[in-house]
Amino acid sequence: MNEVAISNGTANDVALVEQGQQGQYLTFLVGKDKLAIGIHDVNEIIEISNITRVPMTPDYIRGVINLRGNVVPVVDLSARLGHQISDISKRSCIVLVEIITDDETQSIGMLVDQVNEILEIPKENIQAAPEFGSDIRVDFIQAMGRVDDDFIILLEISRVLSVSELATLSKVTQSSATNIPLNIDEEIID
Repeated sequence: MNEVAISNGTANDVALVEQGQQGQYLTFLVGKDKLAIGIHDVNEIIEISNITRVPMTPDYIRGVINLRGNVVPVVDLSARLGHQISDISKRSCIVLVEIITDDETQSIGMLVDQVNEILEIPKENIQAAPEFGSDIRVDFIQAMGRVDDDFIILLEISRVLSVSELATLSKVTQSSATNIPLNIDEEIID
């Protein structure tokens, strides 16, 4: 798979969001689940490169990659959603997103099994997240999008990782960038 850049943050994108007409979603597979995130949340899609495992991190943090000289943590979305760790195949790829908390922006790669397509989902086909019936935590779900007779789970990427988990990712990124050993549960004592 070749690197695919997706427009993010152009004047036209901003105008569409302000007019409330932004209904485009990037759809992808994670296990058997068909999921999507708003196209405005996607920076780019890249093929799997060397992922360096970082010791003593949760199973859903697959490791870090070098992206144009920057250390970017990669989250195994399947493991994060409570399923098994993803097997990497020729269709697997990393969806790069940015999460904003307070005044800080964190680039994160989400490992998915397969990227499908960009869909336009009309507002009238978007329904509130269910209170039950999904094996994904309800707070991870922004809404449900109906396409024909099927539903697609629209993820709320800012909730897929909590603030404390973002702090952990930030420590992982800093540690990897400076090659300092990191033990998240203990302080480093000289």
